[in-house]
Amino acid sequence: MLAWARRHKKKLTALGVGVGVFGLAPLVAHLTVERMVRLTPPAIPETSLRLSESNGVRTAGKGWARVFGSKPGSGPGVNVVQLAGTPEEIGTEHTTLLRDHMLANESVLWDGFSNVVPFTPARALLFDMGRYRYRNVQDGFPEPRRRELAAEARAFDPDPYASHMPTYPRMVFLHALYDIALSFEHSPLLGTGPSPGSKPRPQLDGCTAFGLGPDATSDGHALFARAFDFEAADVFDRDKAVFVVRENGAIPFASVSWPGLVGVVTGMNAEGVAVAVNGGRAGTPKTTGIPVAFALRETLSHAHDTAEAVAILKQQDVMVSHIVFVGDAKGHFAVVERAPGTPAFVRSDVPDPARVGITNHFEGPLASDPSNLHVRETTTTLPRRARIDELLHGVAPKSATVASSVGMLRDHSCAGSDKCELGDRKTIDALIATHGVVFDLTAKKAWVSEGPHLSGRFVKIDLASIVSHEDGPPPDTDDDAVPADEILGDARYTEGRARAGGPLLGPELPLTTGGKHASP
Repeated sequence: MLAWARRHKKKLTALGVGVGVFGLAPLVAHLTVERMVRLTPPAIPETSLRLSESNGVRTAGKGWARVFGSKPGSGPGVNVVQLAGTPEEIGTEHTTLLRDHMLANESVLWDGFSNVVPFTPARALLFDMGRYRYRNVQDGFPEPRRRELAAEARAFDPDPYASHMPTYPRMVFLHALYDIALSFEHSPLLGTGPSPGSKPRPQLDGCTAFGLGPDATSDGHALFARAFDFEAADVFDRDKAVFVVRENGAIPFASVSWPGLVGVVTGMNAEGVAVAVNGGRAGTPKTTGIPVAFALRETLSHAHDTAEAVAILKQQDVMVSHIVFVGDAKGHFAVVERAPGTPAFVRSDVPDPARVGITNHFEGPLASDPSNLHVRETTTTLPRRARIDELLHGVAPKSATVASSVGMLRDHSCAGSDKCELGDRKTIDALIATHGVVFDLTAKKAWVSEGPHLSGRFVKIDLASIVSHEDGPPPDTDDDAVPADEILGDARYTEGRARAGGPLLGPELPLTTGGKHASP
C-alpha cells in the first residue's frame, strides 16, 4: 500500500487539494455572499420604549395590545394591536409590544425549516442563494417602511436568530415573503390541487373572496369577505394579530396578519376601503419592486374609495403576479390583476356588481399565459370559483348578513352535483385557512376568525371605535361574535383536518391551543 502511495503521490496530492477546495467552496461562497449582500438600515434616531401591562392591556408609547373576545367559556379571542406615530415610533412599538410573540413565531419557522431541509449546508446554500438573488429587494420598499423596519430591528436586540441572518435584513426579507414565496411554483399561497384522499400531507391551495353590495344585504351595508389559505404554519392562524395602524399623515387602517408583519394581505381603512390579495400565476417574477404587503398598505393609507385604490394599485411596480380584490363603503368592488412588466387590468365585466367572487386565476389579458393555464388545470381555483358563484347567485335581495357571509366562507360543499368530504380542497373551507374575515365596510367593523382556521368564532373588532379612542383600547366585548362552526363539537373536524393535511412548517396545534396571551 505504501509503495502504491509513493508511486501515485502526485495524484493523491492533487486529489487531496481537490477535495479540500471542494469542501471549502461552500464556505468561500458563503463569505462572498456575506460581503456582497449587505442590507444596511437607514439612520434613525435612538429610541426605546418601556413595556407596561395592566388588566390584560400592554402599552408602549402610543401603542397598546390586548386580546379581544376572550372571556370565560367563549374562546381564545384575537390579538388586537394599535401602533401609532412616526414610522420609527411604529416600528419600536411593534417589537416592544410583541417581542415574545415574534420570538415564538420565528422559532416555529426555523425549527420547521430545519425539518424540511435537515442538511445544514443545504439550508445555508438556500439562504445564500435567496439573499443573493434578492440582494436589492429593499430598493422597492417605500422609504418610511425602511425606517420602520430599522426601528423594529433595533428594538429586537438581543436577537437569538442573528446567527441565521442579521436582524434588519431578516425583517426585510420577511416583509417580502409573499413575493419571494410566489416566485416559486409550489408556494403556500397557491394550490397544487385537490387532496389525495385522506393522506395527511401538506397540500397548498389558494384563497377565496367575495363582496356583497347594498342591494344584497339586509341593512344596506357593503360586506367584504375573504379566506386566506396560507398554510406555512399553524401559529399564523392561532396567534394572528389585527393591527390598527395610525401613522402620522395617513388614513388609519386595520390589517389582519401576525406578529412581525405590519404589511397588508387583508385589510380595511377608516374610510371603509378594503383590500385583499389572492395568489395568481403569470409573467416572470422580478427581484425588485414594491412587495405586495407594502403595496396594499400604501393603498389603504391613502385611498378614500375603490377608484382611488385602483389608481394607486395601477401605478405600482410589482414583483410577482397576483390579484387584488378591492371594495369600499358604498359597495363598489373591483378586481385588479397584476403581473411584472404588464399594465394592471381591472375587470369590468362583472355580471352582478352587488355579488362579486374571485379565486386564483386571471380572466383578463393574462388569461392565456401558460402559468395561468397551468393554475386552471391543476389547482382548485375553478371548482372554488364555481362554488362561490353558486352561493352568490343564491343570495336573495336584501338578505345577506355578517353571519350568513361567515357561513359562505365556511361552506364545505362542492359545486353542482360533485360530492366531496370535509377537507376537500375543492371546497371554499377546506379547514386550512390562516384567517377568515368579514368586513362591514359601511360600519367600519370587522369579524375575524379566532381559529382554528375558519371553524372557531369570528370575533367583532370595531375599527371606528378603536380609532375614536385616544386613551387606550375601547371596552372589550364579545357581543355579536359569530358562533363557532358546529363541526368543532364532534369528530368531523378532526377527520376533515386529517384529510386536508397538516401545515408545511411546524406541528399541527391541538384544538385547545389558542395561542393568545397578553402578558409575557
